[in-house]
Amino acid sequence: MQQAAISTAPACHRKINTPDPLPRFAPHSESLGNGRYQLAFQVDGIHCARCIWAIESALAKADGITNARVNMSTSRLLIEWQGSAAQADDYAAIVQSLGYALTPANITPTAEPQDKFLLRCVAVAGFAMGNIMLLSVALWSSDQTLMGIATRSLFHWASAAIALPTIAYAGRPFFRSAYAALSHRRTNMDVPISLALILSCAMSLFETIHHGEHAYFDSAVMLLFFLLIGRWLDARARGKARENATSLLSMMQGTATLIEGTAARAIAIKDLREGMRLHIAAGEKIPTDAIIESGSSELDTSLVTGETTPHPVSAGDTIYGGTINLSAPLIAQVQKPSDQSLLADIVRLLEQAEQGRARYVRLADRAAKLYTPVVHTLAASAFAGWIILGGMAWQDALLIAVTTLIITCPCALALAVPVVQVLATGWLMKRGILVKSGDALERLAAIDSVAFDKTGTLTRGTPTLLTQPDHPDALQLAASLAVHSRHPLSLALCAANTQSLLPLTAPREETGCGIEARWQGKWLSIGRRSWCGDESAPIDPLQELWLEVEGSQPLRFTFSDPLRDDATAITQKLQAQSLTLHILSGDRADVVIDVANTLRIPHYRAACLPADKVRILEQLRTSGHRVLMVGDGLNDAPALAEASVSMSPASGMDITQNTADIVFQGSRLAPVAQALTMARFSTRLVKQNFALAIGYNCIAIPLAVAGYVTPLVAAIAMSSSSLLVILNAFRINRIKD
Repeated sequence: MQQAAISTAPACHRKINTPDPLPRFAPHSESLGNGRYQLAFQVDGIHCARCIWAIESALAKADGITNARVNMSTSRLLIEWQGSAAQADDYAAIVQSLGYALTPANITPTAEPQDKFLLRCVAVAGFAMGNIMLLSVALWSSDQTLMGIATRSLFHWASAAIALPTIAYAGRPFFRSAYAALSHRRTNMDVPISLALILSCAMSLFETIHHGEHAYFDSAVMLLFFLLIGRWLDARARGKARENATSLLSMMQGTATLIEGTAARAIAIKDLREGMRLHIAAGEKIPTDAIIESGSSELDTSLVTGETTPHPVSAGDTIYGGTINLSAPLIAQVQKPSDQSLLADIVRLLEQAEQGRARYVRLADRAAKLYTPVVHTLAASAFAGWIILGGMAWQDALLIAVTTLIITCPCALALAVPVVQVLATGWLMKRGILVKSGDALERLAAIDSVAFDKTGTLTRGTPTLLTQPDHPDALQLAASLAVHSRHPLSLALCAANTQSLLPLTAPREETGCGIEARWQGKWLSIGRRSWCGDESAPIDPLQELWLEVEGSQPLRFTFSDPLRDDATAITQKLQAQSLTLHILSGDRADVVIDVANTLRIPHYRAACLPADKVRILEQLRTSGHRVLMVGDGLNDAPALAEASVSMSPASGMDITQNTADIVFQGSRLAPVAQALTMARFSTRLVKQNFALAIGYNCIAIPLAVAGYVTPLVAAIAMSSSSLLVILNAFRINRIKD
């Protein structure tokens, strides 16, 4: 983006004058290919939905931005744009010009943690409140006649001496945020809070100077104390919600042991490059994706698969970053840099899910836009109405206005969705289930049907060669063709072959049918019976591939691919939840019927091409059904895209290639039921949170305008509403598998 584009933008977009140069963010941007880039920031200063709306609205007007999304619970901003990496600094300048501090999300800030600063402010306000209450007891227990004007004024001045410095110091979290917003021509939740504190102190000081009775220094300090407690507890709760992403990011930091010849030295994990050799000691975490050169051990792969049983590995096996070496030392060669590893992919998927625009997130965004004009209009109307229509003294009317400013709370509404999203995706991630789309759980909760692919979904997806033709070159020829496919049966052929591959020319895959190529002037084909096999041959329930050499009789290979261990239990569990199950498979009818009878699934279709699966899903959708498609993320991409929501079992190598909304690891089918359980529960929590937030404001605001609520009660109520929403979301952690 050119500099001229920034200079002509609205005032809130222009760079602020500062003696310090802006940090350079461009080196931290990540290329997505085709001139697209993305960068995640940690944003300091986000307190309410209005802050999120201000940042996203400003970035939406910038040239090149294709997506800009802030997650309130994690305070992370993800920007995607078309252009060059250098534009990252211009986009950062836009956000900084709004008064927010930025650091790249992969860099730990050096500033003092916000919760410690808030805790210190809480301590100062609490200490001052305890002392000022000693003076207030005397004021509350007598009147001006008994105490005398001079004594009452002395107590008021003593209270002012305690309250004013306390509010000036401990009120900084609110004052700084409000000043930053107003100085850049915007507002946030801290503006009415700061206005309420200043008005209450100003009125109290005015009354003290004129020997009046409406001095509320004690109430102002107590108000600040409870507001700070709410802000600190809110920060702590959000910190708990951020633990999943933070713990994953911490795994990408630290050092690894690099082997150079016969010597070894420590190297930062972020500096690892492909081809480097590592020594991984027993008990050490795997720093990035690598291939074992020597040694045998067991790994804790719970981060990747969700399974706690140790997984044995030996030379030639691929190991993934974030897993833990349990038993013995290993020598491994780096396969990917840490920022391209499976662990980095998981972090990115979590980030994408948390940034997603679910329907309820969009609703909260629209409410945030209305917050500032509505709350200030209500407060001003209450003040004017009580003076003009109610004949109330301006001091009492001002207290009602202050109460109205404080009690209206958009935070509960803003936190209703993101806290639930973060906790839900974290719960699923611990079980090897990765959510790629922000509204996937919302869509999953609404399904009434589940369609399964068979191979690699209901079955283990790792078939083994059972029988082969009595021909000396059959397996070598078949493997030479199969190496060009990622189909599980093709992989099984390659695994069984021990001979060198033949040099084929012009290999080509016919989607849903097989692969063909030329060899020694003849066409070779391998695939399904109807494409290159003998359709008159006897039929049995075994899986098969047929090899045809031009001018010769087709040859048959058979395979064994058992069902996943828990396939029967999970399909029965889903049917018990009134879900209609379907099998959509490309295999022969007898194979599909055998699996359907074993699992007692009444609806099945065999010999389906990818287009057939899409057509069937379209028919279900037009009939009013909402379908979850569970299938291989590579072979069933069209069907996955057509379904209401999709899940895919995938190896670590396939995670970012899948078109599925949700990817699950491991050898079990249980993640399908777990994801559905979490989707329904989290959607119920979101609805409850919205009801709590809306109900609170509908009750609290009229009471405040009517004068039935004091500023102190308003502060407690406002903080409590946010905490109630957060605590309700934390019920997710109580769900068992």
